[in-house]
Amino acid sequence: MTAGTADTPPSGADAVVVGAGVIGAAVALELARTGRRVVVVDKSGGAGHGSTSASSAIIRFNYSTWDGVATAWESRHCWTRWAEHLGTARGPGLAAFRRTGAVLLDAPGSGTPEVVALFERAGVPYERWDAATLRSRVPGIDAGRYGPPRSLSDAAFFAGPAGELGALFTPDAGFVDDPRLAAQNLADAAARIGVRFLFRRAVVGVLRGDDRVAGVRLADGTAITAPVVVNAAGPWSGGFNRTAGVGAEFTVGVRPLRQEVHQVAAPVRRGGGTGSGPGGAGAASGPVVADVDLGVYLRPHGGHLLVGSTLPACDPREWLDDPDECNPHPTPARFETQVTRAARRFPLLGVPNRPSGVAGVYDVADDWSPVYDRTDLAGFYVAMGTSGNQFKNAPLAGRFLATLVDRVEAGHDHDREPLRYTGEHTGLVVDLGAFSRRRPVAEGAASRTVLG
Repeated sequence: MTAGTADTPPSGADAVVVGAGVIGAAVALELARTGRRVVVVDKSGGAGHGSTSASSAIIRFNYSTWDGVATAWESRHCWTRWAEHLGTARGPGLAAFRRTGAVLLDAPGSGTPEVVALFERAGVPYERWDAATLRSRVPGIDAGRYGPPRSLSDAAFFAGPAGELGALFTPDAGFVDDPRLAAQNLADAAARIGVRFLFRRAVVGVLRGDDRVAGVRLADGTAITAPVVVNAAGPWSGGFNRTAGVGAEFTVGVRPLRQEVHQVAAPVRRGGGTGSGPGGAGAASGPVVADVDLGVYLRPHGGHLLVGSTLPACDPREWLDDPDECNPHPTPARFETQVTRAARRFPLLGVPNRPSGVAGVYDVADDWSPVYDRTDLAGFYVAMGTSGNQFKNAPLAGRFLATLVDRVEAGHDHDREPLRYTGEHTGLVVDLGAFSRRRPVAEGAASRTVLG
């Protein structure tokens, strides 16, 4: 069965999920696995057609918190067992995890010592590289320390290096080759067990009754009654919270942020061939590289590289009042900035005159950490603030929300006694209170980046 558009919206359900991106589809699947009748509503034309489709889909584990690392490491095991996670047979119609490894350059601000301590605790394999090892393992890389990141207009942008960088390497990292297909896989798995998907339908209202949510109202006037509603609307989630009249109790806010990911041809090494650096011969021959020293990340994409930003402080943020106003095309200025930074790290990389890539919208939380929680409106839950770094954690996000809904609807007070989730594959325990809507936002957290 393939998740498609239902012709006739059902009048009632046990749960409505608003948003059919990779997070919403994962939530729908896990809610259905608990025996609930689930309806998913999305105004786009299909699963993963929103911000998911602009994701670089990198699977990495370097987060600044224990719960972030534990969630990413457990999720990685779901991606490597993707058919098993979906409950289906392996086949050409499934997204695939490409194990390339990931290199985090050991620059100031990378948090390497703290990350290593968390890796030790979680059991994440890693290697520490000096500059010579970095050059050997990633041919064509310049190991110079150039940071902090600067704008192209800064006279010091092309200044020489002030020393060299080592790196933290995680061999089990990589990327998912097709993020939209991954969302479709989750939606198809959900549809096979009864979830109904309503595409090209907009939610314009939230129904209430007896001091709790009672369902949603669609733009065509259709009402879908349900005792549970999950807001997984991505960059539209803040607006949907306002529609529901929730959010006043949140200590962490969210805002839509436009972000670009660029595509360039992989560098050609002298003597011919693309070598074994990022984007080398083959679809996944080189590692993901996270470079906070220059403010970019790179991952292989066939014979090309995807180049994104780590959102350094020198770059202006493009906040949006309305995600629908996002220009979906890369801009020459941002393309030149990001690709030129990448070319500093890989000098054989060309900087084309014409931008190529995509633009999407992040649902950015104040501290760059998601909100997976209940709200003060009984029955209304949120999976939001995913900030561009939660694609990798979608399998766990679905299970977190299913756990929350099951226990909170049964009477558990998650605010007073935060629930814990134990990973099926790793046995690691995640405190779901870490993703609370009421969590304290530490001073300086707003200066953190999409790396989490």
